[in-house]
Amino acid sequence: MEGLCLTLQPFPSSSIQRRLSAFNLHRLTRSSFTPLRAQKSGITEGSDSALDSKVTEQEVTMYQNEVVESQGIKIRRRPPTGPPLHYVGPFEFRLQNEGNTPRNILEEIVWNKDKEVAQMKERKPLYSLKKALENVPPARDFIGALRDANQRTGLPGLIAEVKKASPSRGILREDFNPVEIAQAYEKGGAACLSVLTDEKYFKGSFENLQAIREAGVKCPLLMKEFIVEAWQIYYGRSKGADAILLIASVLPDLDIKYMIKICKILGMATLVEVHDEREMDRVLAIEGVELIGINNRNLETFEVDIDNTKKLLEGERGELIRQKDILVVGESGLFTPEDIAFVQEAGVKAVLVGESLIKQSDPGKAISTLFGRDVSE
Repeated sequence: MEGLCLTLQPFPSSSIQRRLSAFNLHRLTRSSFTPLRAQKSGITEGSDSALDSKVTEQEVTMYQNEVVESQGIKIRRRPPTGPPLHYVGPFEFRLQNEGNTPRNILEEIVWNKDKEVAQMKERKPLYSLKKALENVPPARDFIGALRDANQRTGLPGLIAEVKKASPSRGILREDFNPVEIAQAYEKGGAACLSVLTDEKYFKGSFENLQAIREAGVKCPLLMKEFIVEAWQIYYGRSKGADAILLIASVLPDLDIKYMIKICKILGMATLVEVHDEREMDRVLAIEGVELIGINNRNLETFEVDIDNTKKLLEGERGELIRQKDILVVGESGLFTPEDIAFVQEAGVKAVLVGESLIKQSDPGKAISTLFGRDVSE
């Protein structure tokens, strides 16, 4: 890990950007990314020379807004600070406004996750996670498992999702035993598993992830979490995750680049999820992306349209994906063999399916129904 060098691509040029780049590099190299080193304009780990000017909260907000606007990121990472403070006698307060209300369920989840991770980091600092990784078996080849399944069956490799609930559908399965479900999926022909770890909105947990791994399930495991900080990657690896999900509508390009590099060091895969053309173009421009998920669910309306997969894989985008040998995963709205055939013809070589499997009495046998034939052999 010691020799890795991270080169940053400049965001929109401004004095704020230059000072904040120095500030963030100092923060990152002293915390989540230690002992990784970052270089930009001669700034290296341990250098304080670029921090002579104090970075104010207003400047941080201005810089964040600049990045969000330039990259078309739809999900705000945390609530805006709101209008200036008002004073009534000895008390001060901020007026509530629409800006401090989540605009959709994903934004609400991300805001909650930001606070949740801050609390978890206090209980399990990064140095303790790195120590724990010394006793964790090596990560399994997530992408390799999907490619093997695709070549073996002639159908998209399946990432079967272990999920008890969702914000839009509520409880999906009352008799939820994550280990038994995972074992049924594996027996039914799943190449990999996706395990929900968010507790508040999906009734998942990291304990489920760890239990599945320790039960001897051989399928590589995707930690289905809403990642906002690199700390979560180390925590997931310590629990047995072989791959993670990165959501392009939440994370700016620089964060995605950093997190991909960390995952490569840890031997993990990264599934980078996109929803529309702009996100796809952003992700295709990022070096090191090997696995892209196309989510057919509209973030604002939650409507699902599998035509979205075909639209994002047409023309120059599809050709670039083939040139880069990127494996594409179809996500959401896949319930029948006809749905699977549609996205496969569009260009996907893997699919991530949860609801249409988990709601069946035998999730393993439901895989055969989904694909129209047995894929376990």
